[in-house]
Amino acid sequence: MNPKHFHYSESEGVATVRLDRPDRLNALTFDSYAELRDTFVALRTRASVRAVILTGTGRAFCSGGDVKDIIGRMFAMNDAEVLAFTRMTCDLIENMRTLEKPIVAALNGTTCGAGAVMAAAADVRIACDEAKIAFLFTKVGLCGADMGAAWLLPRIVGLGHASELLMLGEFVDAKRAHAIGLYNKVVPLDELLVEAQKWAQKLADGPTMGMAVTKRMLNAEYAMTLPAAMQAEGWIQAECMKHPDYKEGFDAAMAKRPPEFRKRSAR
Repeated sequence: MNPKHFHYSESEGVATVRLDRPDRLNALTFDSYAELRDTFVALRTRASVRAVILTGTGRAFCSGGDVKDIIGRMFAMNDAEVLAFTRMTCDLIENMRTLEKPIVAALNGTTCGAGAVMAAAADVRIACDEAKIAFLFTKVGLCGADMGAAWLLPRIVGLGHASELLMLGEFVDAKRAHAIGLYNKVVPLDELLVEAQKWAQKLADGPTMGMAVTKRMLNAEYAMTLPAAMQAEGWIQAECMKHPDYKEGFDAAMAKRPPEFRKRSAR
């Protein structure tokens, strides 16, 4: 893991991906989009990583696509090139959701456009009290359903709030974002990374298979009928009960000690 367009580090089972173009509010380029897309694929099989933190440098988490590098150049592209780009941006979000390891977005400031969708694609969002957010696609004449936003947002905040955020495209402050459930927690800026690390560490210490299957089922069950969901959950829980983590959880409870899931590996 040696990316060229952002910082990457690992500690105690937690990988940190930190966007690092503070002078451009961590705006994405064609190259950084592609590298992020590929990184979330590579993390699937990286055994040393059990959870991921996604954050930014400076006063922004991510301001979306770079106006000069992407938006300006797109007017000279043909239809096939434009479609290839929009598909790549969707692939990034799909790869985040299909990474069966928890992702914690640590929102350190302005979060908009593609940055807002990346935040929504994370499993939990910890934000500083200055982290305003906007899905501003309609503000520039585009569709609010961009990069999976129309799939993600109703599941996080409900259809009414999602319609407001995607149709108006306006910024909402951290207090409002927390009130509607978009942010899981809001903390002062100087506490943000500590809090994000705390959440990521708890998730990394959890059962590998249990975490993976929970995320898989959260993605899948939204489109299932109730009977189908009950059949799927009955089957997958029975499978989890065959895993050593289940026995470790029982042994730990009997011994009145914390479970040591890190000693186990998922099948």
